[in-house]
Amino acid sequence: MKGYNLIAVFNKTEDKLLMCRRKKNPYRNLVNLVGGKIEKNENGMQAAYRELEEETSITSDDIKLTHLMDFTYYREDCFIEVYFGKLNKEVEVIGDENELFWSDLDKDFSDESKYAGNGNIDHILKVVKITER
Repeated sequence: MKGYNLIAVFNKTEDKLLMCRRKKNPYRNLVNLVGGKIEKNENGMQAAYRELEEETSITSDDIKLTHLMDFTYYREDCFIEVYFGKLNKEVEVIGDENELFWSDLDKDFSDESKYAGNGNIDHILKVVKITER
């Protein structure tokens, strides 16, 4: 089974979410959280930090990630591990795989014409909010 990760990165003041506009399918031209593939030689947390640094230049010195949930898609033979974290300082995000930007949190993340993941981003952010109480 193939493994992937998604990472919800909040800025230091927790009023912005790091997003990317996908350049490739699936979900080409839609907005998504950052993330990528879990390699065979690494655990999920290692993969999350590696992908985060590769895609954004954010390192483990800049953020502490928490494993939030997993999605398993049996028909597609894959799973997605979801992580979240808040930056501990201001960081310049740099990446060339997808267009990166900071989004306000008042968006309708369930809008499938704009956001990838079939509504999962909205669900993930609701669970993050519950978890932080």
